[in-house]
Amino acid sequence: MIYLRLIWSYLKIGLFGFGGGYAMLALIEREIVAPGWISEQTFTDIVAISQMTPGPIGINSATYIGYVAPGISDQAFSNPVFGVIGSIICTLVVIIPSFVLVTSTEHFIRRHKESAIVKGVLSGLRPVVVGLIASAALLLMNAANFGEETYQIICSIAICVSAFVAVFFAKLHPIFVILLAGVAGLILF
Repeated sequence: MIYLRLIWSYLKIGLFGFGGGYAMLALIEREIVAPGWISEQTFTDIVAISQMTPGPIGINSATYIGYVAPGISDQAFSNPVFGVIGSIICTLVVIIPSFVLVTSTEHFIRRHKESAIVKGVLSGLRPVVVGLIASAALLLMNAANFGEETYQIICSIAICVSAFVAVFFAKLHPIFVILLAGVAGLILF
């Protein structure tokens, strides 16, 4: 049944996806796109929408995928009620492992935060998280995001660089930059 498969996938994502939403993207893609629950294009759209909506990207994507996956996997589950059930299941399953892990280890870590072993473990995790985030960036550099034609690729890179410069250097509000990028995409594509 689709719900058991979703529970298993999001349990793995919740248990092994550390470092935040971007660090989890490669794992989410492997668990969700590979079985055919959603396409690569839909995955990149989910990432874009999850970035613009309030809340962590991992939870937002779990909620959306839980909603659409039952209907995509079996037409008998195309009723929105099954989607809402899938959304609730995926959201809870991706949150519960982290919640349990943090609440069970918080006392230990706080008590031993000056320990060389704890400091070493946390220091060792930092480069891993950076690598996972870099992996997510490479994962999103695909034809679904940048297009297949040279014109599309050049325009997409120009929008990407312009958005970075506008937020980082010009200090424009990110919502304004998102709106401008949407208008630029509408005009150019």
